[in-house]
Amino acid sequence: MQENNLIKRILNYFNLEADVDDFDKIHEAFAKNIEFRGPNLWILIFAILIASVGLNMNSNAVIIGAMLISPLMGPINGMGYSIATYNFPLFRRALKNFTFAVVASLIASTAYFALSPISTAQSELLARTSPTIYDVLIALFGGLAGIVAISSKEKGNVIPGVAIATALMPPLCTAGYGLATGNLYYFFGAFYLFTINTVFIALSSIAISQILKFPIRTISAVDMKKKVNSWISVVITLILIPSIYFGYKL
Repeated sequence: MQENNLIKRILNYFNLEADVDDFDKIHEAFAKNIEFRGPNLWILIFAILIASVGLNMNSNAVIIGAMLISPLMGPINGMGYSIATYNFPLFRRALKNFTFAVVASLIASTAYFALSPISTAQSELLARTSPTIYDVLIALFGGLAGIVAISSKEKGNVIPGVAIATALMPPLCTAGYGLATGNLYYFFGAFYLFTINTVFIALSSIAISQILKFPIRTISAVDMKKKVNSWISVVITLILIPSIYFGYKL
């Protein structure tokens, strides 16, 4: 009996549900942060340029600054949340905004590196071209920390740390460098790292949203749920296999 009480006490320390914010407030936060218009659009533009300059000048501090101000995590978390709650209209909005942000980032960073007089690939840039299984773990645990913070009443200061750890903007700008210089190895390596970060942050959002039992926002058939789960499994497998291979080669 005493052992059971002790286990319950220990588990109580790890209880997430006690501090979960109001579900409607969480939904509003996700819906608001997926949009790229007004201030969010300008912040995205500035983050792209700052990250490109930081990579070009090999400045770690500047790159960290770009990570901190980048709003890219909003639509990624939104996609994960909308999949978990089967809110497909919200998912389409999040995907549309995310696609716009990715295309805009690639165009802007490619244009910058095409015009920059410094064409040498610096160490900060090269570090984003060879992702491994360890990058998967960083994205997964960083994403988990982020979604737990977003869902709690006390938001804390977790999100800036998650932004630095998962580093969404630098690999995207590195992919732009690859396009500008015609180096497809850099482009695909960096874009693969960006894909790893995106997929596993979204998967973290799906996992925590389901663990915390966020309410389903739309009526969804059992077949549709099975189809969604099947697609998630396929995506995880396709992303994991190359990263495990590259990690083993280290």
